[in-house]
Amino acid sequence: MVKWDRTAFLIGAAAGAAAAILIQKQTSKSMNIPPEKVLKKVKETFKQNGPVDGSWIQMKPEQIDNNGFPVIVYKGGISRPGDSGNTQFEFSADAKTGTLLNVQPV
Repeated sequence: MVKWDRTAFLIGAAAGAAAAILIQKQTSKSMNIPPEKVLKKVKETFKQNGPVDGSWIQMKPEQIDNNGFPVIVYKGGISRPGDSGNTQFEFSADAKTGTLLNVQPV
C-alpha cells in the first residue's frame, strides 16, 4: 500500500489550482465580447452626437484588414434621424474590445 505524503499532495493540489487559474485567464483574454454588448457600446458612442433611431449588428464576427493588421470585428449599422429623414451608417467594431474602428455613411 502507498502512503500518502501530505506535503506532496498539497504541492500537487496547489500546482493544479495555479494551472487552472492561468488557463482560465488566458482563455478569457482570447474570447470576444458578446455582440449585444458591442452594439450597446457603439450606440452609446453615437448618442454622444445625437439621437439614435435604430441599430443592428451581425452576430458572427469576421476578420478584416485594418492598416495591414488582421482584426476580428463585428459589423453593424446605426440609423439616426436627420433633416431629410434617417441617415444610415455602417460600422466595424473590434470583437475583443468593442472599440469602434470604422464608420461610414451608407
